[in-house]
Amino acid sequence: MKKIKIIFLSLFAITALNSCIENDNDELTGTEVTGGYVTVNNQLISYVVGSGATYTATGTILQGSVQTNSVDVYKSFVNNTTGSVSNEVLLKTVSIDDATLGSTQNFSVNFTYDELISDLTIDGGSLPSNDGNLNIGDYWLLRYASNTSEGNLHYNAKTTKVAVGTRYAGVYTVEESAYHRIGVFGGDWNGTDRIIESVNATIYRHVGVGFWDNNEYFFTVDNATGAITIMDVDLDGNGVVLNDQPIMTCESNNGFTVLACDAASSVAIPDDVNGKDQLIMTVGYLTAGSGPREFYQKMVKQ
Repeated sequence: MKKIKIIFLSLFAITALNSCIENDNDELTGTEVTGGYVTVNNQLISYVVGSGATYTATGTILQGSVQTNSVDVYKSFVNNTTGSVSNEVLLKTVSIDDATLGSTQNFSVNFTYDELISDLTIDGGSLPSNDGNLNIGDYWLLRYASNTSEGNLHYNAKTTKVAVGTRYAGVYTVEESAYHRIGVFGGDWNGTDRIIESVNATIYRHVGVGFWDNNEYFFTVDNATGAITIMDVDLDGNGVVLNDQPIMTCESNNGFTVLACDAASSVAIPDDVNGKDQLIMTVGYLTAGSGPREFYQKMVKQ
């Protein structure tokens, strides 16, 4: 009698598992039970311009009575500025090796920029070979299609958005700072907030300088080395002025007398674990007939 109960309970558990799996599939494909359900683990991936990184999308397959043999991952591209949408083509196919009823199979898809843009066309042309020509907010859409043991192909409702952004945009807290007026220390602004805005895929805007919030200047970051280059012109090509005086950088109009200009004077330090990226900047302005005003700050992303 005990053995009969155990067999009955085992059959009930398998039936319940099949019912659960098939009910999940019903939500995706209508009233017809078709199988091939994919759980998408990362529905948003941030694509950082200039990083040269390899990105990964992951998912999970729960095998039901209709097995999933493989998953096709399709890609398309959306221009956030114009709203134009590219064609959709296959990115990669992932084989699912274990067809055991009730088994859970994890899968991953790795891709680079070259793989993302391959064979895609938009507005009559190819995507740029240099990701620096993309717009902030542009994105790729990855769709997942399951190839089942019944020979069917089923698209899943969940997708992955690979959104174009810039690494160092955000709100920062100033941890270290120093102001030198004509070679004399004039105080710090530790504990204050600084806003770093993305202008486009490669240029950032820094709002404020030292104690004065009604200023702005622009800079770029070499994602390979972390080196920050502070621009001496604005977005229209005009010379940047701070407090009505020409900007002073290590690259141009260099008149620093206290602060050093070296590899550590203006640099970005990424934090891939906690997201607390650091920006270190040295900038100033030169007052004719008077002398330099020099600003150093170390900021940590909130």
